[in-house]
Amino acid sequence: MTDAMATDANEELPCDLLALTADLVDRPSLSHEEGPLVDWLEQELTQLPWLQVTRVADNLVARTEQGHRRRVVLAGHTDTVPPNGNEHARIEGDLLWGLGSCDMKSGVAIMLALARSLPVTAIDVTYVFYAAEEVALLGEPSNGALEAGCQGTMRLLVTVGGERAHTARPWMGRNAIHRLGHVLAIAEAYEAREPLIQGCQFREALQAVKVSGGVAGNVVPDVASVALNHRFAPDRSPAEAEAHIRAVLAPALDDGDTVEVVDVYGGAPPALDHPLVAALVGRADLPVVAKLGWTDVARFAEHGIPAANFGPGDPTIAHTADERVERRMLEWCFRVQRALLTQGLD
Repeated sequence: MTDAMATDANEELPCDLLALTADLVDRPSLSHEEGPLVDWLEQELTQLPWLQVTRVADNLVARTEQGHRRRVVLAGHTDTVPPNGNEHARIEGDLLWGLGSCDMKSGVAIMLALARSLPVTAIDVTYVFYAAEEVALLGEPSNGALEAGCQGTMRLLVTVGGERAHTARPWMGRNAIHRLGHVLAIAEAYEAREPLIQGCQFREALQAVKVSGGVAGNVVPDVASVALNHRFAPDRSPAEAEAHIRAVLAPALDDGDTVEVVDVYGGAPPALDHPLVAALVGRADLPVVAKLGWTDVARFAEHGIPAANFGPGDPTIAHTADERVERRMLEWCFRVQRALLTQGLD
């Protein structure tokens, strides 16, 4: 821990962050049903005279306007996945259990506590509770490490053809489902690139996620398809990633077969060279790892805004019935972000 972080560690916390997170957990906010929670957040933030608050549908933006040269965005989503018997908050000692406790109402609690307690900051701040500025820090669960950048994601539908026949005379047709075996073998044997970008080790992947086909129990199928998900490192554009996958699949495809890109979202390079990100990492001596999944960091990067993931909670238990967050990690992440806002680059 650096001297700056040691100084911040001696300062009082503005509230019980675990209790605040529990309060947020007990306010339901399923995807597309965030309105009541956003209503409450809007009421809380509009009481703070140092913030300019704007609402667009169920997205909320609160900004300081102190005239500083630099600005940081603290951003987080307010929605959760459907409950799995964990819709109510439960505190046991220093652990909070409940839907969204990890992903990411603990991050939202930190943002709210910072907004309430810091009328004056060393850099201007935009708090985004969502449905551009200079640099964005997303409160996604990262176990208190800085997850730099993120990989892109692409969904593809591969459809191969055949010829119908009776299963008693299969030699008179061509089985499309059997042909998928070659496509699946390529996916299973895929050799993932592991590029090192700004010291962060990314790892690409290609996975089959859904297979469909078949006509009847006594018919050789004439069409079959497999849905693939490709995760690609941020040193490749979506077009380059698509060209790469088409080349990988080419040996299994014939004329008339198709590869359709269902959707694609580009990745984001690490922003470790940005002064504010470097200050955040250096001041708190944060571990830095590559983000192998896709997050809204990429949306910010698409608009030229360097961004990173940093928040409490273990991302491997997000969306599970055992979702939880620990007080120690919650308070640590709050202190790290408070130090950034109050000390800037100093």
